[in-house]
Amino acid sequence: MLAQLTLISALPKSLTNTHLLVLLPKSKTLPKDLPHGELLAAVLKRRDMKADELAKSFVAANAANGALVVWAMLDFEKDTFALQTHIRKALQTLLDEHPKAVGIAVVGAAAQRQRAAELAVYGAWVNGALLPVSKKKDERKPLQKIELFGCDDKQVFAALGARATGNLLCRELTVLPPNELTPAHYRKRIKKLAQEHAWKLEEFDTQALRKMGAGAFVAVAQGSHDDDAAIVHLSYNPAKAKRTVALVGKGICFDTGGHNLKPARYMHNMHEDMNGSAVALGILLAATQQKLPVNIDCWLAIAQNHIGPKAYKQNDIVTALNGTTIEIMHTDAEGRMVLADTLTLASRAKPDLMIDFATLTGSMAMALGARYSGVLGNRDELVQRAVSVGRQSGERLCAFPLDEDYEAALDSKVADIKQCTLDGEADHILATRFLKRFVEHDVPWLHIDLSASRCEGGLGGIASDVTGFGVAWGLGMLV
Repeated sequence: MLAQLTLISALPKSLTNTHLLVLLPKSKTLPKDLPHGELLAAVLKRRDMKADELAKSFVAANAANGALVVWAMLDFEKDTFALQTHIRKALQTLLDEHPKAVGIAVVGAAAQRQRAAELAVYGAWVNGALLPVSKKKDERKPLQKIELFGCDDKQVFAALGARATGNLLCRELTVLPPNELTPAHYRKRIKKLAQEHAWKLEEFDTQALRKMGAGAFVAVAQGSHDDDAAIVHLSYNPAKAKRTVALVGKGICFDTGGHNLKPARYMHNMHEDMNGSAVALGILLAATQQKLPVNIDCWLAIAQNHIGPKAYKQNDIVTALNGTTIEIMHTDAEGRMVLADTLTLASRAKPDLMIDFATLTGSMAMALGARYSGVLGNRDELVQRAVSVGRQSGERLCAFPLDEDYEAALDSKVADIKQCTLDGEADHILATRFLKRFVEHDVPWLHIDLSASRCEGGLGGIASDVTGFGVAWGLGMLV
C-alpha cells in the first residue's frame, strides 16, 4: 500500500517534520526562503562547499529540534535518469531510518517545483513500501505518510500513484521465492487480481495447448512434475478505447536450464525469470487505475523449465502453434519457446501494437550490463519511439539491429528453424529473429530484453536490486 500523500501548496516559514527532504534548482546562491537555510549555510561553510555543489552531492544534517534534514540541488538540464538517481540517493538517507512520515519541500519556479515534486513523491512511494521477505522477525516499517510542500496538482499525483502501484506489484511478484510462486500459485494470484480489477480472464492449460498444437510452449512445460503451466490471457476494455495494445510476458517461475543444466552461479535468482510477466501485469494494473482509454490484452506465458524424464531435449523437433517446426539446440533457451506460441495467440487478435517483455538472453546482459535494457522491433520508427520514451521515463533502452541476414545462423537441415545456436554469438538478436517468425499479420511489435530487471544497489529512482524496469516505460508507450 502506498503512503498517504498530503499536498500543501504554500511553503511554511518553519517545517517541523522529523524527516525532511528539501529540493531546490541548481544555483550559485541559496534562496532566502529555503527551509532550515541557516543550518545548510553553516554546513556548507564547515565543509568548504559552494552552494551549486549540492547538484553533485546532497547534504544531510540534524536540525535543532533533532529532525534529519537532507538538501539536494537538481540540475534540470540533466536527463530523467540522472535526476531520479540524485533524488533516490538523497531520499534514501531518510528512508534508511524507516520513518512513519517524511516531508518533501520543493523550491524554485513553478515548473521546477512540479518536476521535483513528481520525482521525489514517486521515489518515496516506490522505496517507502516494503518488498516481501521471509525473516522470522521483520523490524522494517513501511512509510505511511508523505507531506509535500510547494506543489498541489492532485491529478498528476493520482497518475503517479498508479505507476508506483504497478512498479511495486512487479517487484513484489519478482522477489517471491520459487516455492511460493509456482505456476499454480501464480495463476491463483492472477485470478485474484482479475476479480479485484474486473479484468476478463482466460486460461489455456497444457491440455488445451496440446490440442491446439502449441508444441513450443508444451515442450518446455512438459518437464515439470506438476502439470500447472498455462498461457493466461487478461483483458482490460474501457468504454472509450481507441486502440488495442497486446502485452506479452515471459513467466518462467524457475529456470533450471533443463537438460542443459545451469551451474549454481547462473541458476541463482532464476526464480526471477518470470519478471517479464510481472512487468506486463504491472503495466496492466497501472493502466487500469489510471483508466487509460486503451484496450489491453495481456498474455502471460507461465511455466517452469525443469529437468526430468519428460523434459525436452537437444535435437528434439517440435511443432509450434503456427505450424513452424523447431530444432531444439539448447534447453536453456526456453524463453523464446514459450513466447513463440504466446506471440502467435496474441498477434492473431490483430492488435494495433504488441510488446513482449522477457528476461531472455545472457548476451543482452553481456552487451549492456544491468543499467539498460535492449529493444528490437519490426518497425524502425517504433523502435526510435521506444528509445525516446525510455529517456523520458528514466528506464533507458538501447536499440539493436534486426536485419534479415542474421537469420541465416538459424537455418536448420532438419526443421524450419533452429531454436538458437550453440556459440551464443549475437543471441539477443537471433532470439528476436526467432520470435519474429511467430508474429502473425505483420502486427507492429517490440521485443524488450530485460537486462535491467535486476541491478545491484538499485537503478534510477529504484533503491532495491529488483527494479521493476519496464512498467514506467510501458505506460509511456500507451499514452
